[in-house]
Amino acid sequence: MTVHTTACPRNCYSTCAMRVTVEQGRVTAIDPHEGNLATSEGPCLKGLSYLERQASPERILHPMKRTASGSFERVGWDEALDLIARHLDTARSSHGPQSVFYYAASGTKGLLNGCGLAFWRQFGGCTTTYGDLCWPAGLEATRLTFGDNRQSAPWDIAQSRLIVMWGKNASETNLHQMRFVHQALERGAKLVVIDPRRTPTADRAHLLLQPRPGTDGALALGLAHLLIEDGQVDEAFIREHVLGYEPFAAMVKAWTPIRTAQVCGIPEAQLLELADLMGQVAPMSICAGFGMQRYTNGGQTMRAIQALLPLTGNLGKPGAGWVYANLATQIFGHLKDPLDFYPPEQPDGVLRVSVSTARLGTDMLAQQDPPLKVGWVERGNPAAQNPETPTVLAALRALDFLVVVDERLTDTAREAHLVLPSKSLFEQTDVIGAYWHAYLQLRQKVVEPPGEVRPETEIYRALGQRLGFTLDQLAECLPEPGDAGVEAWLEARIAPHGISLEQLRQGAVLAPGAEEVAFSDLRFTTPSGKVELLSEEAVTRWGAQALPDFTPPVESQAAGGGKHPLQLLTPNTKNSIHSQFLPLQVIRQLMPGPSLEMGPEDAHLRGLKEGQRVRVFNDRGSLELPLRIHFGMRTGTVAAYNGFGAEDGGSVNQLSLGRETDLGFGAGFHDNLVEVERA
Repeated sequence: MTVHTTACPRNCYSTCAMRVTVEQGRVTAIDPHEGNLATSEGPCLKGLSYLERQASPERILHPMKRTASGSFERVGWDEALDLIARHLDTARSSHGPQSVFYYAASGTKGLLNGCGLAFWRQFGGCTTTYGDLCWPAGLEATRLTFGDNRQSAPWDIAQSRLIVMWGKNASETNLHQMRFVHQALERGAKLVVIDPRRTPTADRAHLLLQPRPGTDGALALGLAHLLIEDGQVDEAFIREHVLGYEPFAAMVKAWTPIRTAQVCGIPEAQLLELADLMGQVAPMSICAGFGMQRYTNGGQTMRAIQALLPLTGNLGKPGAGWVYANLATQIFGHLKDPLDFYPPEQPDGVLRVSVSTARLGTDMLAQQDPPLKVGWVERGNPAAQNPETPTVLAALRALDFLVVVDERLTDTAREAHLVLPSKSLFEQTDVIGAYWHAYLQLRQKVVEPPGEVRPETEIYRALGQRLGFTLDQLAECLPEPGDAGVEAWLEARIAPHGISLEQLRQGAVLAPGAEEVAFSDLRFTTPSGKVELLSEEAVTRWGAQALPDFTPPVESQAAGGGKHPLQLLTPNTKNSIHSQFLPLQVIRQLMPGPSLEMGPEDAHLRGLKEGQRVRVFNDRGSLELPLRIHFGMRTGTVAAYNGFGAEDGGSVNQLSLGRETDLGFGAGFHDNLVEVERA
């Protein structure tokens, strides 16, 4: 029996440190590792479920080729790689290398992920994506306002006296954060939750506001109006550290309590109470979730919310600040998020960065000179997770040849001509960062891959040899084969930052420059060196207003609604990370399948009852789901968790449209009106 230090590499706030026990080549136990102070209580159910996921009978253990009937048959690696090389050579010689489409998502984190794009550069180029599905509107808003995406250490929030969970259900999506929130509450802090759905995060809240979806920006402007009118702003902080206060103050004069309450659909008394709390209780932390920046007005919404912190002087102090993204561990690339999501200002002629992740299907089909012929998908499941599923499927099916690398047959893998088995987190060493805390961690190899599974770097190496790559070309984009080669490759990248693999083997290491309190020096890396309520870059880069104004989402109740009167939210479930964990039996015991959450008033109006199968539909598509009456759901709003796919009746993205957010090239998933009727 051996015990290893490792970490969970999923796209999750926590990035938990773990101790993994291995017996006779099998992972038999997963336990906490106290070395990561942010996650010392250990992994969640998803992390514990790796015991099942590692040995799941659904795991792909060898290459599989789709047959004429649509089923899959096992093939050997030589046949699989020869087939891929033949299609790639044909596409490159007939149409050019940019006829190859490379799609990589966020299914697992690690430095080795960069080998994929490096390989395609050596191939001669490819077409790839820009933007991101997750959080770029909020990242760009933060960059425009503060200059950088920084936040205080996770445990700093325990010093807050007022915590505003704005559109964030931390109890289910960032559960380690709640330990520090509870510490603050035990010291007398107040918790405010703002969410159209009452979630478990609100159970200890002093105040719960349930605004109309997509109107959070209006709510923030209304709060700013009251803070300014009542003289509850930090004039000294504003004078020294804020750009654009005067025009901002003039703009929010129009956002009276009456107007704000009407637009947001909340009681005026709640607005007044929250403004008083923000003006009188300090230090204040605002923790913003990702869902509310997934509207077409998401970036300006986040800028408006951020403005409440400099107005009240809640920056650069213990227990105060903006809690959204901590990118301290992004030290290995030339650009940090969100800038590395954007198309290059000067294309290099090798990579064609021309497909919006938010409009994936539409943009793939629109590519010309050359059109897309061959596709490669890794670390992602776009057939289920990207907006506008029918168009994404049409684009995937239009390819002459599609390769998908994954652990199981996802919706996307089922569309592939060839499926290659991918490694698990336990089967190749890598270095991973995080986006809630500032720890770098080693994801150690602890077992050998089962069956014929190969790490992606080994797949690329074998493919490169068939494509005629020289040894020098392979060395430029990939580590040398084997575990020693991987470790040498990683060591060479972390050593310039004063970190070694030996350190990381002992446990998590704080990234150089990690801060206990963000912006404690009150230096902001904006063009003015101040917090910018007025941003010229918002105008020049995005065509947005310089001030964080409010306009309703394009498709929303706030924009006037239409024949489909219900706003559909598609949040994350605590039981999975998008589509990754839902097939596991340990998860299915708690969440047997998808459902639609609806408030009792909306259900009564439609004659619907708990447990009935209902049809959720709009002009783009429909789903049939069992109904769950949710007494904490705002009237006019329904919710269905994302992540379920064809095997459960279809993805929620059958109903969404591929739209970009106003800032950051994000995806406007929640601009999505539907109607519900009995199935």
